[in-house]
Amino acid sequence: MEWRDEALVIGVRRLGEGDVILEVLTRDHGRHLGVVKGGRSKRLQPALQAGNSCTVVWRARIEDQLGAFVVEPTKLRVARLMNASAALYGLSLLVGLIRLLPERESHGAVYDTALMIADLLDDPDMAAPLLVRFELAILGELGFGLDLGMCAATGSTQSLVYVSPKSGRAVSASAGEPWRDRLLPLPAFLRDTESPGMPSTSDILDAFTLTGYFLNRHVYEPRGLVAPDARGAYLALIAKNTVSKA
Repeated sequence: MEWRDEALVIGVRRLGEGDVILEVLTRDHGRHLGVVKGGRSKRLQPALQAGNSCTVVWRARIEDQLGAFVVEPTKLRVARLMNASAALYGLSLLVGLIRLLPERESHGAVYDTALMIADLLDDPDMAAPLLVRFELAILGELGFGLDLGMCAATGSTQSLVYVSPKSGRAVSASAGEPWRDRLLPLPAFLRDTESPGMPSTSDILDAFTLTGYFLNRHVYEPRGLVAPDARGAYLALIAKNTVSKA
């Protein structure tokens, strides 16, 4: 068995004295693991850092084996991100979300989006809204997508400002007013990806509150997990309005 693909490095685990198990997200073969011989060498170790891009060739005798990677680095981002705390927390959050996907299932759109976010992590004004949309996308890929295009109560597509925590569907301002304290806020930039201008800090935090609620309900808690610490640290930077200066 053999294939070649583009890949975003997710992480590595030590294997013996000089080898590693490399975890990547590939364009056509999904989240995948494989052994890299000599992966702890001075030549390869800097390249095999989460957030870098490479081309991988995977080989195994049969499909179900762990297999081995031959790696060719293509884009090294991590050195550029090392001095920016927001970028590092954002990278950890991105990697943690990718790891929620099942292994060896193709998610081409997720790969393309993850690559775009990785390129923009040192521009947190751009990265923060992209990361929260990425959380929405992960929910969708896992079968828990939210319906933000139409009011659950009236069918209206206008003035959608809430989301029902029970159904994950949008609710209009008028229909939701009597229960506003029980509903989750729906920031405009989430329902309209072509909305002009950058979302405010409060809108970004509201969006992360929304996605966090459904990630906890449908993904983390059923798996016996908690949201990664990097998520809380990243949101703390946003809340302090230091995310663009970190």
